[in-house]
Amino acid sequence: MNHIILLFGAIFGMLAVVLGAFGAHALKKRLNTDQLKSFETGVKYQMYHAILLLVIGFNLNNPSTFLTICFIIGIFLFSFSIYGLVLSDSFGKKLRFLGPITPLGGLFLIIGWAILLYDFLVQAKFI
Repeated sequence: MNHIILLFGAIFGMLAVVLGAFGAHALKKRLNTDQLKSFETGVKYQMYHAILLLVIGFNLNNPSTFLTICFIIGIFLFSFSIYGLVLSDSFGKKLRFLGPITPLGGLFLIIGWAILLYDFLVQAKFI
C-alpha cells in the first residue's frame, strides 16, 4: 500500500509544479486576478497534500486504505475541479457542474485529516 501512496504523492507533486508553472507563465495573461488566485489555490492544496501523501507513505506502517483514498480523491476533486472551473471560465464556457465538486473534494480532504488525527490519537493511546 505504501508504494501506491508514494506513487500518487509523486504524481500529484509533479503535476502541481507543472500546473503552477503553467498558471504563472502561460495563463498569466489569459486569467484575471481572481481566476489566477483560484488556480493558485488549487495548486497549493494539491502540493500540500502531495507532500502529506509522501510523508504518510514513508512514515506510517500500514496506513488506513480509507485515509489514502480520502486524500487521493480529495486532491483530485478539489484541485482539478478548480482548474476546470477557472480554465473553462477563461474560455467563456464555464463548466458550472464542477462548482459543487470542489467542496466535495474539500470534504474528502477534511475527512482524511480527521482519520489521520484519530490514528495519531490511537497510537499515542489517548483513545
